[in-house]
Amino acid sequence: MLTSYRELHVWKQSLVLVSQVYRITGKLPAAERFGLTAQMRRAAVSVPCNIAEGYGRATRGEYLNQLSVARGSLNEVEALCEVCTTLELLEEGDLRLVSKALADVRRMLGRLREALKKTSSPRRRS
Repeated sequence: MLTSYRELHVWKQSLVLVSQVYRITGKLPAAERFGLTAQMRRAAVSVPCNIAEGYGRATRGEYLNQLSVARGSLNEVEALCEVCTTLELLEEGDLRLVSKALADVRRMLGRLREALKKTSSPRRRS
């Protein structure tokens, strides 16, 4: 049994995503500092935060809800990457790395959600 969200592989991989997003957004034009850069960073940081928050919730349903929020944030990062692609603001290689990290986290989140749905007892903390 895991004793902390820090032991979850999906949480660790979501930190990789955050670091990649911070790296690539550092290359965006200064004019985007309060626009695309800030929004993409907030969305990326939301992923590990919602995984951690869900882990600490009292019920499995609440945990699943927070994982859904994390998945929504992944979609937001992906959409923002598409905006950057459309505006030709980032290099293709950078976007490929972020896309791979997004796919990895999305796959892991899906597996975690399915595993939580299959467990028979309610998830409760003391």
